[in-house]
This record gives sequence, structure tokens and C-alpha cells, in this order.
Amino acid sequence: MSIQEREKLKLVQRVRRLRGQLDAVERLVNADEDCGGQLMLLAAVRGGVNGLMGEVLETHIRFHLTDGAKEKIAPELAEDLIDLVRAYLK
Repeated sequence: MSIQEREKLKLVQRVRRLRGQLDAVERLVNADEDCGGQLMLLAAVRGGVNGLMGEVLETHIRFHLTDGAKEKIAPELAEDLIDLVRAYLK
């Protein structure tokens, strides 16, 4: 299995976990459960989405701005941009 295939599999697994979390939120809403539980799950979903977005953005930056790009940027600049994006998503 190539590195790209492993990375893709990891992203798909993250999406499936998020789907499971959202399904749990839906069940709680339909069951008129306590708002606290709903909020906890929603916070977990938000964290998961931000983490997924960070991974996709990092891959995009690495591929389109450094490794596979026609006009490359300095690797240090790419790392700074990735750190900035991750800090923003927290």
C-alpha cells in the first residue's frame, strides 16, 4: 500500500468516525436527551472536523506548494503556514 493510499484510508476513517458522532447527535436530539450530552458530542464533532480540515490543508500545502508544485515555496514557509493553519483550527 502506497503512502498516498494509507493517507487516504486514514482520512476516510476520520470521516466515518465523524459520521458516527453526528448520528449519535441525531439520536440524542430525537430522544430529547440532556443538552449537556448534545453539546459534548457537538464539541467532539467540531474538533474532529477541524482536525480533518487541518490534515487536508496540510496535504494540499505540501503537494501544491512544495513537492509537486511548478513554482515551489521554501519548505520553512510551508511549515510556518501549516503551523498557522493548525493553530487557527484549534
